[in-house]
Parts: sequence; C-alpha cells; structure tokens
Amino acid sequence: MSRSFGLILSRAALLALLAGPALAPAASARQIQTVARPFEVSESLAGNYLAALVAGATRDTFAASTYFREVLRADPNNKEVLERAFVASLANGDMPDAFRMAERIVKRDAANGLAQLALGVREVKRKNYAAARGYFSKGGSGRARDVTATLLTAWTHAGGKEGKQAIELIDRLRDTNFEVFRDYHAALVMDLSGQAAEAEKRLKAAYGAEKSTLRLVDAYARFMLKRGDREEALRAYRELAKALPRHPIVVASIADLEAGRPLPPFVRTPDQGAAEVLYGLGAAGGRQGDELAAIIYLRLALHLTPDNAMALMTLADLYERLKQYERAIDVYAAVPAASPLRPSADIQAGLTLESLGRTEDAVKQLRALVDERPQDVDALTALGNLDNARKNYAEALAVFDRAIALVKPEPGYWSLWYRRGIAHERLKNWPPAEADFKKALELFPDQPLVLNYLGYSWVDRGMNLEEAFKMLRRAVELRPTDGYIVDSLGWAHYKLGRYDEAVKELERAIELKPADPVINDHLGDAYWKTGRKLEATFQWNHARDMKPEPEDLVKILKKIQYGLDEAEKPASAETQTSKSGG
Repeated sequence: MSRSFGLILSRAALLALLAGPALAPAASARQIQTVARPFEVSESLAGNYLAALVAGATRDTFAASTYFREVLRADPNNKEVLERAFVASLANGDMPDAFRMAERIVKRDAANGLAQLALGVREVKRKNYAAARGYFSKGGSGRARDVTATLLTAWTHAGGKEGKQAIELIDRLRDTNFEVFRDYHAALVMDLSGQAAEAEKRLKAAYGAEKSTLRLVDAYARFMLKRGDREEALRAYRELAKALPRHPIVVASIADLEAGRPLPPFVRTPDQGAAEVLYGLGAAGGRQGDELAAIIYLRLALHLTPDNAMALMTLADLYERLKQYERAIDVYAAVPAASPLRPSADIQAGLTLESLGRTEDAVKQLRALVDERPQDVDALTALGNLDNARKNYAEALAVFDRAIALVKPEPGYWSLWYRRGIAHERLKNWPPAEADFKKALELFPDQPLVLNYLGYSWVDRGMNLEEAFKMLRRAVELRPTDGYIVDSLGWAHYKLGRYDEAVKELERAIELKPADPVINDHLGDAYWKTGRKLEATFQWNHARDMKPEPEDLVKILKKIQYGLDEAEKPASAETQTSKSGG
C-alpha cells in the first residue's frame, strides 16, 4: 500500500464504481467526530506499538491512528512507524496529520505512491492543479493501466481550463474494461468544459452500455434535464426504478422531476470530478474485499467533497461490515439532512445500535423515527424487523400492518408481507401467515426466502407436500450456498422419514454454515435415524457448544444423555409431577 496507489480493476469492478452504496434500507454535513471509546494509550512504547498493530489488523482506524501517533511521538525517526502512522491517520480521516506525515515520507522516499496521492489530493482541494499533477505523476501516472492517476491527472487539466489535454489523457484508457468508465469521466469533463454536444455523445454511449448502474444513470438523467429533455430524464429514472425499486435517490429524483424542480449535476467543479474518481475506487475496493484501500479512497473523496452522501453511506457500510459499529454510526450522522439518503442513514444508525447490543437504544431510535415520519415505510419496516428479531411478534405484526396500509401491492414491497407472515406464523396464526407468504410470492415469484419459509411450513404441517418440495428445491437452486435454505430442504426430508436424503442435504448445509447450532442439531438427529449414533452424539455436542436457544439447549442435552429415541418419548405422568415440584 505504501508504494503504489493504482488499482487494476476488472470490468465488473469498474461498473461497480458507478453502482452506488448498498442500502438496507444533524442539520447539515459536518466533520466526522469520533465516538469516544474506553481505551487508554500505554506508557510503554512496545505496548502502544502492539496495540496499534492489533487495531490496524482489525481495521479499527480510530485506535490505530491514536496508538501509532503515540509510537511516532516516542520514535519520530522510525521510517516504518511513520508510514504506518500515515496510513492509519489517512484511513481515520485525520487529514492534517496525514498530510504532514506524507510530506515527511516523500522527502525520504519519492516513490511512495500513497503519500504522493494524498498530497496531490490536497493540492486539488487548494486548486493548485499544476502542483497536484506533479504529485500524481510521481505516484505512477506513467503506467498505462493506472486508472487512478490517469483520471485524477485529467481532472487537474480540467481545473486548469485545459479540457483538450484532459480528454486526450482519459482516452489513453484503451482497455475494453475501461470503456464505460472512460466515457463517463470524459463526458463529465466535457460538460464542465462547455462541450455539451460531445459530452452528450459520450454519456449516451456509456448509458447505452450500462442502464442499470445508479451513478451512471443519475448522471445521465441530470445531464439530459440540463439539455432540456425532462421526459428522457424521467424515462431513465423510471427504468432504473425497475432494477432498484424504492431506492431513495431514484424516488427523490422522480418526485423532483414530476414536480418541475431542478436537478443540478453532481459534478460541477474539478474537485467534485476528482472526488468522483476516488469515491468510485473506494466503492469498488469495498466490493472486492480490500477494505483498507477502500476506506482511504473514500476518506480522500470526502476531503474534496465533505457533503458527498454517497461516499458517506459507502464508508459507513464498510465500517459496519468490519464490525466497527461506533464509527459507522458516526459516519451515518454526517450524511447531510437535505440528502435523499439521510432517512436511510438514520434507520441504519438505529439498526447499528442493535448490532452493538444496545437493543433498547435501537428500538428507541427507530420508534422516534416512526413517530417523526409516520409515513416512512422503510422506518416502519426496520422497526418491524427488529421486533421480529426480538421475538416481539405481536408488536411486529402491528408495525407491519401499519406499513402495508401505506403501500400499494408492488414487487418492491414483497418483504412486508413476508415479514408479517413470519410474525403471524410465530404467533400460531397459520391461515393469515400462509396468505401473506402467498401474497409475497405473487409480488415476487421465485423469491427464495419466501419459497423456503412457505415450503418448509407446509412440510412441517404435512400439507401440499409435492408443491412444498418443489418450492424448497427451487429455493436451493436460487441460493445454493445459503446453508439455512439447504438445511430446510434436508430437514423437510427428515420430517417425512427420508433419512438418507436428509443426511445428504444436511451435511451440505453444515459445510456452508458449520457454526450454526440448529443445523448441527438437525444433522445429529439424521445421523441417529440412519444408525450413525456416535456421529449423532458428536454433532449434538457441537450444537450444545454453539450457544443454541435455551429451549433448544434443553432438548439437545436430553439427546446427548439419553439418545434420540428416549428424548422423543413423551414425559410420563410421574416425570411431569416431579418437574412441577409435586
């Protein structure tokens, strides 16, 4: 990471640059403030260094930057510590510190690509475009496949009113993998340079190749509106809505267009163009699993455009995936109030509180959002899902009733009926549960979660067995690596006495989800029924050690002690009396 900042991306990854943040769905943007954590730096140099290494390995950017600063303070001439402290500060968004360290690094090592990149971005922010170009050239812009340096350098030319040089540089990206991304950025530069007709050709070429990527369609529609073609802009958003139903940006843009409100381009300055490059690289890096590089690119993008809601949501999502929940909440709070993504950020912050184990706080926040925005279907959905997860099925049922009353039965809302069906089923209200599952499948045929739940429920009740097994097999076809769905098919075989088939499917489920107590328990039962009693006991012991639900643990312990045959026998009257204390 310290020597280069170029990413060699596949075509799929490049298209991911334009896809936008994943969504589960403060009055203005502000500098991200770190949530305080209860840790203290050590008085020991070695202790701080080890703590910094551990924090860096877990991508705890706040702790890593804190500890590395302490180490650097004690050992200021240590080159390795300086580089590590620089990376940690950059990833944590401590830009003044990161820039100071970058200056020290390039004096010692002019080939350090990441330090050159950071300083180049700093100069773009200062509008010192020639100086920025100098830093980018030292970071590897001579490499034909270095899309990072090429595009950032092109935007410095755009900033210097050198549109021709910018386009010539972009067009050096001749690899077919780069075609869409090349035309997209060329169009943005041309638009900024006043070459509207040429920009339209490039943007139409990019859009024609990829009509279902959020960032590209958003840019195309906004450009067409600027050109006076409101109908084409509306058509593009409505087509995208089929692929991304209920996406906040798409919904808000359609509403603005229908109301006659303006939609300004999101790249109106060279800073924003360079930030678009960095945001895209961060989004792609996150999808490829390179979290540290992704975080750094996003931090640099946010240095140029602090109000960039897409970059903020992507960064917060990255922190969530890394289980850095406090940082995720902090970043969600920085999404501008005026952004269409702010309601999603508020909801995700509430759900992240649940991930932290602060369930009551999560419920409190989601209920406050529902009270504040009673027509917000996404907030109601999040609250209902949380109630289901907490086994408050009656409360979940009431919440989903409210949400369903607000919507038309459309494919994008299938999950409302599915989740309400779960609440009904857990409350033993089978007829309305079955009706809800069927409605969800009507809205979204072949939805694997619904196929799985309804198919298994029918098997469990001895109903519609032929159709139920078709559903379960179809669910497995659609999601062959989902251990829970494979487990359902295996357990359905078990319930019908097909023990050999059950073992086959449940062994596959275990390979996919080896640490799930329910699947281990199921496989133990299937082994017992096929005469593999030693292996059955082994699986039950595994299940016992995986923290199963309390009621399941009682059954597992009984099977371990007595075997399945005895455990399945109904308790005698004498045993029942003994259990009740009589």
